[in-house]
Amino acid sequence: MTDLDQLTQALARNLKHWRAERGYTLDALAARAGVSRGMIIQIEQARTNPSVGTTVKIADALGVSITTLLDYEQGPQVRIVAPGEAVRMWSTEAGSHTLLLVGGQAPGPFEMWDWRLMPGDESTSDQHLPGTVELLHVRSGTLTLLVDGTPHEVVAGASATFEAKVPHGYRNDGAEPVEMTMAVIIPAAR
Repeated sequence: MTDLDQLTQALARNLKHWRAERGYTLDALAARAGVSRGMIIQIEQARTNPSVGTTVKIADALGVSITTLLDYEQGPQVRIVAPGEAVRMWSTEAGSHTLLLVGGQAPGPFEMWDWRLMPGDESTSDQHLPGTVELLHVRSGTLTLLVDGTPHEVVAGASATFEAKVPHGYRNDGAEPVEMTMAVIIPAAR
């Protein structure tokens, strides 16, 4: 079984589990997530590998971290992610990429990411659930943080935080790669 097959199976199993745990019908989850009922069915039957955006919308609607939806194994008290085992969620031909480093569930979903943005690259995101907070620290380069269409320059050594309930994105307008660490805190499902 390939890594992608394993990821697809884990996503199917975990989506079914969390949808049942929350008591959501297919239609209810589709409406909460803004994703079609058919897409949720395909994911639960492990017949598709959804985009990062779709996976994030479903995780947000369920009130769980993306890590929880993609977790191969359930329930360990301590989870160590060895080098090379972080999940690559986004990449470009230029070499930009994101790695989901680790995530947790208490008191709500919490994720930590490693980002590399090559010059000229950009990654955008739809709004998340109200109460979702992103924190980031730029290790090298200069990041252009876009929050609801407004650019903010974050230089190497600086950090930023914002409530991610509006569209947002990350762009490298500079000449050197941007490397940053980001944490995402998602409110617990109500």
